[in-house]
Amino acid sequence: MDKFKQHLKGDLFGAITASIIAFPQALAFGVASGLGACAGLFGAIILSLFTGIFGSNIPIVSGPTGPSAIIVATIVLSLNGDFKSIVFVLLLASIFQIIISLTSIPRFIKYVPYPVISGFLTGIGLIIIILQIPSLLGGDMFASTFQALKHYPQLFLNIDKASLTIGLSTLLILFFMPKIITKFLPSQLIALVLMTIIASFLNLDIEKISSVSFLIPNLYIPNFSFELISASFTLALTLAFISSSETLLTGIIIESLLKKKYSPNNIVLFQGLGNIFCALTGSMNGAGATMRSVAAIKNGSNTKLTPIFSAIILLIVLLKFNNFISQIPICVLSAILIKIGYDILDLKVLKVLKYAPKDDLFVLLTVLFLTVFYNLVSALGVGIVLACLLYSKRLADNTNIKNKNMINPYTVDEIETEKESHYKIRILHIDGQFFFGSISQIVSHFDELLETKFVILTYSSNSLLDMSAIFALDDIIVRLNAQKIKLFLVLENIDVYNQIKALDNVILDKNCIFKDENDAILLAKDEMNKE
Repeated sequence: MDKFKQHLKGDLFGAITASIIAFPQALAFGVASGLGACAGLFGAIILSLFTGIFGSNIPIVSGPTGPSAIIVATIVLSLNGDFKSIVFVLLLASIFQIIISLTSIPRFIKYVPYPVISGFLTGIGLIIIILQIPSLLGGDMFASTFQALKHYPQLFLNIDKASLTIGLSTLLILFFMPKIITKFLPSQLIALVLMTIIASFLNLDIEKISSVSFLIPNLYIPNFSFELISASFTLALTLAFISSSETLLTGIIIESLLKKKYSPNNIVLFQGLGNIFCALTGSMNGAGATMRSVAAIKNGSNTKLTPIFSAIILLIVLLKFNNFISQIPICVLSAILIKIGYDILDLKVLKVLKYAPKDDLFVLLTVLFLTVFYNLVSALGVGIVLACLLYSKRLADNTNIKNKNMINPYTVDEIETEKESHYKIRILHIDGQFFFGSISQIVSHFDELLETKFVILTYSSNSLLDMSAIFALDDIIVRLNAQKIKLFLVLENIDVYNQIKALDNVILDKNCIFKDENDAILLAKDEMNKE
């Protein structure tokens, strides 16, 4: 009973935190999608409520997200705002998502190479920023990055000073709010409330979301035609794939934080079913939201009561504060989206770019360019194919025919070291290549090393670490640090050793990197004796 009360309290506090984050984001994504602020909020409410009631017992808080907002906006503009046709395409995307859940696709998301994910996310972030700058300056929204960039010169000659002032002030709050404050309230909510009050007090003549009707949504009968299916097939499939991918990536992070197993197919299935209800009510389709889910977990969430509580809280806020919501300036929402776009940018990759293989850089830039200027699904597909082809070439280039005796890779000295230390020192080998295809299997070995104080990890391959491996190594170090375990890395190949050394403390302290395993063993024994 005490454990139940503890979980209930944690789920409630986590839901409050997730709702505080979801409120300004759902409003902003709804406006950005072209469906309206109300559609964004009800998308968050319906999807979280449905997946909470019927889905897996993990605190995955769902709702509109950046990538889904971009694709829904493209759907809205391609159909010229024909609402019943839009409902049909959103419904079709939800059906595709259910079909995806019945295949083996959800189990393979973990194998997507890091450069592909990095290029895609950075591309999404850039799209959001490029498309929201016009609204920040008091101008009109555009359907694509090409159109927006084409109108930038004219836009900067006709800036609305009031919108720019409020928008820039919002950005200053979002970027520079002291962390001591954001521990209790997210900067997005503070900026939204404060700048709305200021704009209302000064009675500024700027565009607001006052035209939106905040009523309980009705059920809509969508238009149906084979011509519409043919015209919107790619867009619907794109939305289904992106929503599924976001949900699965969120699920992987939740699994890592809570050490709870879940069925990837199951969470995609119920996200798809929840999105059907979103579509039929004219609300915005969405996915499992990483930021909201992680914030909830850090505040105690542990079960699927969290998304249920979050949906109820958002519904109460929507119905009780609709007069305030209608006065929110569009430029404030644009500023929030620009900050979200900036947060989506994978800036951490910059610190390892010059050390990464050129193949990885080529894949990343290709995916980034295609995402921003062409098509999201094409960007992912081309990126994955390129990564696989270039890796195959790398394997072929490094293949030599030679005889080698099959011996036990773990020596007598290694076994004795582990026994003498009562397994406080563990010696592990990475056999084979450490690349994107082997990341999940390797990293999973570091989730639980009971009683261990030092891990000596030996990598003997001649292949340089690609970007996926570099960030997987970062993940391994974080997991070991969480268990208060120190890692010593042994790199027998001089090129690999120099590559990691050149990272200059980005990944691992130089004193913890060795060429010879015996040196690492001696240092581990010495530090263990000191303890």
